Amino acid sequence: MVYTVTFNPSLDYIVTVDDFKFGKTNRTTSELMLPGGKGVNVSIVLSNLGIENTAIYYSAGFVGNEITKRISEIGINAEEIRISEGCSRINLKLKSVEGTEINGMGPHISETDIEKLYDKLDRIGEGDILVLAGSIPSTMPDSIYSDIMERFVGKGVKIVVDSTGERLTNVLRFKPFLIKPNNHELSEIFDVPLMTKERIIPYAKKLVELGAENVIVSMAGDGAVFVSSKGDVYTMEVPEGTLVNGVGAGDSMVAGFLAGYLEKGDLQYAFRMGISAGSASAYSENLATREEIYNLLEKTK
Repeated sequence: MVYTVTFNPSLDYIVTVDDFKFGKTNRTTSELMLPGGKGVNVSIVLSNLGIENTAIYYSAGFVGNEITKRISEIGINAEEIRISEGCSRINLKLKSVEGTEINGMGPHISETDIEKLYDKLDRIGEGDILVLAGSIPSTMPDSIYSDIMERFVGKGVKIVVDSTGERLTNVLRFKPFLIKPNNHELSEIFDVPLMTKERIIPYAKKLVELGAENVIVSMAGDGAVFVSSKGDVYTMEVPEGTLVNGVGAGDSMVAGFLAGYLEKGDLQYAFRMGISAGSASAYSENLATREEIYNLLEKTK
C-alpha cells in the first residue's frame, strides 16, 4: 500500500476573472474547486493510475469536511486526523493573473494531534511506501520529516520525501527511497548555479552519496535528471505539449514514478512514467488522467 501524508491540506478555489481590476468588483468567468496539498495531489494521480493508496491528512472545520468528501469521491482511502478547533485552508488561485495566489493559514496542530499522526503511521509496515510531501505548518516542529523517518528505521518501508533545504538534507541519513528537488532547490542546497543537466548530474550524485537511493531533479520545461545508488544516470526531455497549469506537476511526477516502479520494478521505466505524469498535468487544466499520462509515455525518450 502507498500512503501519503499532507500536514496542511487545502480546498483550492481556482478561478478565472477576465480583465481583472484592482479596487473594483470582479466576477469569475470560470470556477473549479479541488482538494489540494502536495500529498493529496500525489494520491489523486496514483488513484488515476489505478494504484490503491491511502491519504493521511489533518482536517478541521467545514472546509476539512469538504476536503474529506472530495477525496473520498475520487476513490482514495481517506484517513483524516480531525482537529477540534480552527479550519482547514482555502487557497484562492487566480488563473487569469499569472502566479497570483492567496493561501490560507490552516489550523493549529498540537502535540496531541502529532501523536494521533504517529498512531496511524505505526500501522505502516514492510513493503509499504510512504510519501512525505509539502509544507509544514508553523505550529509543528521543523524536524517532523526526520522524526517520522527515524521511527521507520529497519521496518522495510520505502519513504519518498518531496521537500526543500535543511528539511530535505536532514532526512538523507535515513536513506529515503526517492527525493525530488528541482534544479533551483538543488542550487540552494549546494550554493551553486545549476541550469544544465550536465551541471546537475554531479550534485545529484552527491545527494546519493549522502544517503538517497534515487534522486530526480526536475527542470520544469527543460526535462529532468535521474541518478540512483545503483549507478544509473538518465536524462530526459519533456514530451511536446502546451503549458496550461504547472500546479501539481511535481507531485504528479512523484506519483508517476511510483506507479511505474510498482508496475515493472524498473527505474528507467519509472523515470519515464514520472516525466509523462508531470508533463500530462502541466498540459491539463486538472491533474493528469491515466489516458493522458500513457499517451505521453509513448513520446518520451
